[in-house]
Amino acid sequence: MIRLENHTIRANGIRQNFIDAGEGAPVVLLHGFPETNFAWRHQIPVLGELYRLIVPDLRGYGETEKPASGYDKRNMARDLAALLDKLGINKIALVGHDRGARVATRFAKDYPDRVDRLVVMDNVPTRIVARDLDARIAKAYWFFLFHLIPDLPETLISGKEEQWLRWFFSDWAYDPAAISGEAFDTYVRAYRAPGAVRGAMADYRANAEDVAQDLEDADVKIACPTLALWGANFGAVGEMFDMPKVWSEMAENLRAVPIDRCGHLPHEERPEAVNALLLEFLQGWTGRAG
Repeated sequence: MIRLENHTIRANGIRQNFIDAGEGAPVVLLHGFPETNFAWRHQIPVLGELYRLIVPDLRGYGETEKPASGYDKRNMARDLAALLDKLGINKIALVGHDRGARVATRFAKDYPDRVDRLVVMDNVPTRIVARDLDARIAKAYWFFLFHLIPDLPETLISGKEEQWLRWFFSDWAYDPAAISGEAFDTYVRAYRAPGAVRGAMADYRANAEDVAQDLEDADVKIACPTLALWGANFGAVGEMFDMPKVWSEMAENLRAVPIDRCGHLPHEERPEAVNALLLEFLQGWTGRAG
């Protein structure tokens, strides 16, 4: 039985909630939308046997504070840096999915000496989505555009969080029932909390700042070993983009692996496959800097 604790720490000016589990070299897991750190429930028992896992709720999500501002990815990476500083952790292996992968990518660029290896899961980098946007991509990424509208999403979603989340989890999964029962109910409760929908929308509404930040260092490739994973059957990522080509623009030491019979949520849909890939990629990570 691994050690598993839930903590709240004030770092970078906000109250951050996180799970601290296991022992060993530190590995950080960053969730995406429309999730919370509950998304990593299948990875924690497995990876926690070998590593110390730090699993935050991102700014605006779950039990972490939901301020009105600060959702650009540079500041969200700063959230993580401040949390790690409070915990006395310098260097990490970093895993991010979806929005968490955007934070992880920015963290790897802004704090290269603090990342030993990086995993990005089912994510097309922000500047590449913006650069390649056409009618076909805009149709698949409709929610990007909808979430940018001030106030309207919150108004329409209020009281219908269950229907809103059911659409995403059904449409984005290879098996529409992959996330159901108590797991689905856990997410519904999280997004019914005060400010939860607004926090998620604020994450998307930082898009212009995120693109500007990404363009500033677009020519700088991530140097650490990088593993890109994606669901082979998700229309907006693996079926729409040449993912090895996309991530070869971002990282110079890249391994790219599609996961069959899988949509946007590999860690929840195909946890055994994801866990095996993560364990293989993390081999040799001892927690020592340098």
